[in-house]
Amino acid sequence: MRWIRFFHEVGLEDVPLVGGKNASLGEMIRELSPLGVKVPGGFATTSEAYWYFLTANGLKEAIAQELKDLDPDDPILLARASRRLRNLILKGEYPEDLEEEIRQAYRTLSQEAGEEALPVAVRSSATAEDLPTASFAGQQESYLYVQGEEELLLHVKRAMAPLLRLQDQRVRPPRRGAPL
Repeated sequence: MRWIRFFHEVGLEDVPLVGGKNASLGEMIRELSPLGVKVPGGFATTSEAYWYFLTANGLKEAIAQELKDLDPDDPILLARASRRLRNLILKGEYPEDLEEEIRQAYRTLSQEAGEEALPVAVRSSATAEDLPTASFAGQQESYLYVQGEEELLLHVKRAMAPLLRLQDQRVRPPRRGAPL
């Protein structure tokens, strides 16, 4: 699969690809499963999938336009811009191949658990969370007991949307001219 990694396939070296939470789960599976400790399986959509989704929906350009003249010191404007950008993600359409990979990974996970539609948790996992110089704890989203392919697809988008939260003063929009 191009856009998906199962937890057992990733470790700490994959933080830039799947984020800290997912990489840690993969590391736990790798290290603890041989000792008999059961760690629930799962999968991650990659950071590449996130950028692919944005590109396919023309959102990189919309984000750049929204941030072009934004005053990072105005919390009201930051909140408004964040809301507009998050809504654009929620309205976005999955590229067909990305949607199919998410569906297939969910089917595989459900089959492995012996369930028709396994209830899962959907969590965002930023690739730059909890750095030595900054923590982004509490800024991501978690959705529990998501069941079925349609619900999963909806909640994956909901988990992507807060990655554009701008109103927290620790997170600044890119400098003018900086690549997205």
